[in-house]
Amino acid sequence: MLAVSCASLPRPSSEPGVEIGVASWYGPEFDGRPTSSREIFDMNDMTAAHQTLPFGTYVMVTNLANDRSAVVRINDRGPFKRHRIIDLSYAAARVLGLIGPGTVRVRLEILKGFRAPFAARTSAVWIQVGAFSVQENAYALKRRLDGRYAGVVVTRLQAGRGSYFRVRIGADETAVKELAQRLAGEGYPVIIVRE
Repeated sequence: MLAVSCASLPRPSSEPGVEIGVASWYGPEFDGRPTSSREIFDMNDMTAAHQTLPFGTYVMVTNLANDRSAVVRINDRGPFKRHRIIDLSYAAARVLGLIGPGTVRVRLEILKGFRAPFAARTSAVWIQVGAFSVQENAYALKRRLDGRYAGVVVTRLQAGRGSYFRVRIGADETAVKELAQRLAGEGYPVIIVRE
């Protein structure tokens, strides 16, 4: 009889949209092959496989051993080994420090307010209050703003030498100046962006 430690079993969290369990990763052997969503797997993208979350869901994954976090987009199904809750791409596993150990306990948090970069086109006016090269810094600011402002999103901008994560608040043209003044009064660097 196989004994399984309770610490390795996936468990729901008392917080809605949060799951704690074991993560693994996959990479070169699947690179260039279709995923369950029919998207071609790129091991250098920040993606992951989950058994039940809808494709396109963004999840903050935190390595409980070293407290590193990364945001991934669900585009595949898996993992197919017992007691694992998520299979990360090579890129995501590298950010989290998972390559060496192969598996690690993680916390998953569904990000309801995250939009893909193309979603920025749905609003003509944005107030940008931060841009970070470190993804978790952008989400820390988003969490601080979420309670007081509606429509806070993080969008990814691919630049020449890397990615930047921009924290933006969608604004109506009639209210943008008032909102920008309020944010500036709270000490945020404010840029009004019209796209």
